[in-house]
Amino acid sequence: MTSFRIERINKEFLREISLLLQGRIKNEWARKAILTGVECSRDLGFAKVYFTTINPAEQEAVKAGLDSVEGLVRSILGKEMRLRTIPEFRFIVDLSEEKARVMDAVLDRLKGSTPICEGPLEEGDPGFDDGEDE
Repeated sequence: MTSFRIERINKEFLREISLLLQGRIKNEWARKAILTGVECSRDLGFAKVYFTTINPAEQEAVKAGLDSVEGLVRSILGKEMRLRTIPEFRFIVDLSEEKARVMDAVLDRLKGSTPICEGPLEEGDPGFDDGEDE
């Protein structure tokens, strides 16, 4: 469980890194990243920065671009933020959206294969249970 302070720092890093990527970073691949979250360690030694892209085929190139500007981002944040240490950033592809799509597809498939029962079940209907064990 993260503390309130770490949660605030995570949100601040997310906002500041997003602004840097939009305006001050010139790497075109890094600018294509859509940041989804930041998780800092308790000692602020490391931070996982989760990102996604519009085109899934570009994820590796965008990750390489982000890795190349990590030092510059860290340097700029060190000058702008009031923290004693700025963590090392690890850029990680956020797969939660793809997992959600797969889960939705599974649920849609299950929904389509099970018959929808209208009204209460009666004796003789499949799935009817009167609560008595035989």
